[in-house]
Amino acid sequence: MRNLVLILVIIGAVNWGLIGFFGYDLVASIFGGQMALVSRIIYAVVGLAGLYAISFFFRNRSTGASMEA
Repeated sequence: MRNLVLILVIIGAVNWGLIGFFGYDLVASIFGGQMALVSRIIYAVVGLAGLYAISFFFRNRSTGASMEA
């Protein structure tokens, strides 16, 4: 589940980067515009994944491998 959430967050970040740097919305161009149903569903799922990813900050860090050097 965590990997899926991270993949969706990365997709959203790349899409926002393309919008910011080039004014190009990849999701909208692939799925028929920003108001197309499929595009809106993808935006919603990516947004929910982002909200869920916030919980990663509050998880018990002692259960995973240490990221500190």
